[in-house]
Amino acid sequence: MRVLLLGSGGREHAFAWKMAQSSILEELFIAPGNAGTRNFGKNVDLSVNDFEAIKDFVLKNTINMVVVGPEDPLVNGIVDFFLADEELKNIPVIGPNKKASQLEGSKDFAKEFMKRHNIPTAKYGTFTKDTLDKGYAFLEKMNAPYVLKADGLAAGKGVLILQTLEEAKKELKSMLADAKFGDASSRVVIEQFLDGVELSCFVITDGDGFKNLPEAKDYKRIGEGDTGLNTGGMGALSPVPFANPTFLDKIQNQISIPTVKGLRRDDILYKGFIFFGIINVKNEPYVIEYNCRMGDPETEVVLPRLKSDLLDLFEGVATNTLSERDIQFDDRSVATVMMVSGGYPKAYEKGKTIYGMNTVSDSIIFHAGTKADGPVVTTNGGRVLAVSSYGKDVATALKKSYESVSKIEFEKANYRKDIGFDVL
Repeated sequence: MRVLLLGSGGREHAFAWKMAQSSILEELFIAPGNAGTRNFGKNVDLSVNDFEAIKDFVLKNTINMVVVGPEDPLVNGIVDFFLADEELKNIPVIGPNKKASQLEGSKDFAKEFMKRHNIPTAKYGTFTKDTLDKGYAFLEKMNAPYVLKADGLAAGKGVLILQTLEEAKKELKSMLADAKFGDASSRVVIEQFLDGVELSCFVITDGDGFKNLPEAKDYKRIGEGDTGLNTGGMGALSPVPFANPTFLDKIQNQISIPTVKGLRRDDILYKGFIFFGIINVKNEPYVIEYNCRMGDPETEVVLPRLKSDLLDLFEGVATNTLSERDIQFDDRSVATVMMVSGGYPKAYEKGKTIYGMNTVSDSIIFHAGTKADGPVVTTNGGRVLAVSSYGKDVATALKKSYESVSKIEFEKANYRKDIGFDVL
């Protein structure tokens, strides 16, 4: 099978690493890829949102399958683009169509969907610039802290948790009237704050059946003790120590099954990954958010625990035979620590040479924001490397990852030293 993988982050490097192990892979192309993905296929200079250029490449290189890593091309309708094109319509794209991707692309769409299908989530209201006063009144009836979410995609920055009513009203006005997040905040969802511990759960579905993937927990804040600004993720671990079989059964029965059935009932064709952002409130699961793709850096701990052939599962999605495919997991724990550029998630410099990666033998290094200039690898993003390790438990896996991180250097490198602090 000849496969084109779209994306350039740690998630895509993990996909490339896993697909390269498949017995049915003939050739893998990654667009645009990074310095790490070139070890598993051929990097191609294409934008993930340039659908016409992707079409040309797919046809010229007789691609049999397209795997989409990031959310942008999905929300922008790459699946619909393929289905509407006579030359492309029989080439499967792993990922949901534009309507199905609204589960991530619109917070209001997702909340309405959950309400309709009785999926546990926080109480909420949705407001626009024209209903700003109603938004203020809604806030006045709530208790602090106040959760404001931009309806659309805001590059992971569109969620605010505010401690005072005054702050909440000021930010609501900034989001709606002053377009703080551009079009993404033309509508804002105000949500009840849920107090608990978060985890991420994933399924892969062909639209009829689904298979569970291992759960994971990621760490979004830049600072130790979950302080400071939100990032794309500073580390992750799997399995999640508090997610016992009883709790995972609740997620399956109250969230995963109703979601897949609800999509079918709403006549929404969904093929690909569904990511559930879950919060554990007194041993009851609630959905904080849906994503229409795998999480990052969760992918860097989930895929190392997948023993099955990933490409075989994708083929099951493409041919509606997922229920016939085998899925098995490694019992070991995996933990990843993210090395980031100094200054991230605010302003940071690129182009710093990375040293020491070839001295690491006990971990898998997934590149997130890197660039290759011959044998020299330099930083090319805020999040640079995800260092993942196996262990008999999460603590052992983390110890290995930190030992490997200590061998890698680049100017102003930063990482959190307390991943797993809240669950170990």
